[in-house]
Amino acid sequence: MYFTYCAACAAPLGLSLGKKCGAEQYNANNKCTEAVAVAVEACAEDTKGQTCYICTQALHWKTKEGLVRMCACRGTAGFVHVSCLAEQAKILIAEAEENNLTDKVNERWQRWRTCSLCEQEYHGLVGCALGWACWKTYAGRPEEDMARRFAMSVLGNGLSDAKHHKDALSVREAELSLLRRIGAPQNDILLVKGNVANTYQLLERREDALTLRREVYSECVNLHGEEHFDTIREANNYASSLHNLRRFEEAKALFRKMIPVARRLLGESHHLTLTMRWTYALTLYRADGATLDDLCVAVTTLEETKRIARRVLGGAHPLTKALERHLGLARAALRAREAPPPSSSARDPSAADDDATPAAPAAAVDSGPDGSSGKVPAAACDAEASSSK
Repeated sequence: MYFTYCAACAAPLGLSLGKKCGAEQYNANNKCTEAVAVAVEACAEDTKGQTCYICTQALHWKTKEGLVRMCACRGTAGFVHVSCLAEQAKILIAEAEENNLTDKVNERWQRWRTCSLCEQEYHGLVGCALGWACWKTYAGRPEEDMARRFAMSVLGNGLSDAKHHKDALSVREAELSLLRRIGAPQNDILLVKGNVANTYQLLERREDALTLRREVYSECVNLHGEEHFDTIREANNYASSLHNLRRFEEAKALFRKMIPVARRLLGESHHLTLTMRWTYALTLYRADGATLDDLCVAVTTLEETKRIARRVLGGAHPLTKALERHLGLARAALRAREAPPPSSSARDPSAADDDATPAAPAAAVDSGPDGSSGKVPAAACDAEASSSK
């Protein structure tokens, strides 16, 4: 576990709610150094012979760390030091705070998660390293300080990126406890509750995830209405839980209702739109009672979504790889039915007009979920990216 207790003051080192000594900052500094080293090692082959696009050096002048990437940049673009990214984000946030640029603060917080070149989020071990760098930067501030609260969210994202889900849950729960204690706005609390639910799902606590996601989605509808980013995100998370529990009828109904909203408000290439269409296709082809039309639409949807993801995110992005893998599985399911290849005329019901009648869904089954290859991760990055807006 990342989060242990200080022998001197008994405060939890990871996210202490009161700082009795300097142990918390010391721990954050050490964890950041470790996470950066792991990320650099993971990127070593990709970054060989390259230089940082910010400082133009191969090794960082102060920390001597190597380069990373893990965004959607391709070719020779996007190589950078985590420390350079952190310093750049820190300067932008400080400038916004000093000049009271309230409308710019949330936007600039995205720099702790998003590449300024390709405008896509960092993922994997680089996301984790940035999470620790962010927490290291703001851990010393008062607990009610907005920057410190945002840093907790960024750290939780990063830990999830690196699959440290138990540690991510510790962060989420500490953040939720803090927000409730200081009387934070309902929307802020909903964002963190959604992240807690996402982490439950990643820890295989599926029923807990479903219960909390249903609650968060309902509260988002009441607070924002259906045509709002937060509601779309939580609809995806709730539908994903229904899918993972093989409640396919309910999942398909919710996807058919909300995917047209996502496509209209966010656009075809938005990460959340891509994720929703991917999960919707899985819901179609994985049901035991899937019809031939379901399989054709699933293949067509995955083909379209994969093309967009490859163009926007690149072939190395986890979502693109997942789409390619599941497209192969969907095509195999279609071939097993001895059906002709899906024609271009096969229509995705989720693309229908809001008042159109969707195609009849496949029957749901009562058996439990199958192996890990069919798991659908919730849009955790989307949830956390929005929490810093």
